[in-house]
Amino acid sequence: MVANLNFVLILFSALSFLAYGSACFFSSYMKREFERYRLASQRTLVGGLQLCAAVGLLAGLSQPWMGRAAAAGLALMMLVAVGVRIKIKDTLPQTIPALFYLALNAYLSLAVF
Repeated sequence: MVANLNFVLILFSALSFLAYGSACFFSSYMKREFERYRLASQRTLVGGLQLCAAVGLLAGLSQPWMGRAAAAGLALMMLVAVGVRIKIKDTLPQTIPALFYLALNAYLSLAVF
């Protein structure tokens, strides 16, 4: 049962970051958000890293070291995102998604892969 839940969590994170990473390239909303974060020049890099990490999470289903590295990278990225949210004085509700994905990917890296 735990293995099934972990599988679902891996898929959830991978699909989320496939969506977020793609949005960095195609969404005008995400373009505005990166301007608000004062990171407009980093938008495509962040999107590319998110897409690579999402693929790494899926690859981790057969190569656990790859999943561990991808989840750790995403956790680190979300830690930075929390810091950015604090720096620009976002509200707690605006910061909760980054905190959630930080916790999720830290768990995947440390306990699942």
